Amino acid sequence: MKWYEWGPVAWTREYLNTHPRVENFFQVTTFPLEAVAKKLLFGCQTCGQCLLHENGMTCPMRCPKTLRNGPCGGVRLNGHCEVYPERWCVWYKAYHRSQTMPLLPKSWRQDMFHHHPVVDWRLVGTASLLNELTGRAHGIWPKEPGAEKKAAPAPAAKK
Repeated sequence: MKWYEWGPVAWTREYLNTHPRVENFFQVTTFPLEAVAKKLLFGCQTCGQCLLHENGMTCPMRCPKTLRNGPCGGVRLNGHCEVYPERWCVWYKAYHRSQTMPLLPKSWRQDMFHHHPVVDWRLVGTASLLNELTGRAHGIWPKEPGAEKKAAPAPAAKK
């Protein structure tokens, strides 16, 4: 069972997914703050599915090829990008930062080697904190309003 499937987090997810006004309020209030802070500190690209803590506080979306699961194979010998030779490879920086950051928990140091899902482009430009709470960052979307419940089939008549 994953952390977002139980307890208060699951209750919060259910509440936000069934109360769109509350969700919109949090989206309007948290997204500008989150976007400005992350952009200034980490060069965030506001993909809506934040992986900063798993990549040594380096945004993988800064890669020109927007790769989320490691380098493309075109990293130069000096650690620079093949697309923009004047820049460091994002994954080169992510690896070295994840291994040398003193305050990063040891369990997070290995997270960059896990497989990350591809970018859900519906979430670009939304608050990643809210997407974590609602489960959208993990592929959990609320049910469509018309697809709530269907009537049960009528019981068969007895002979």
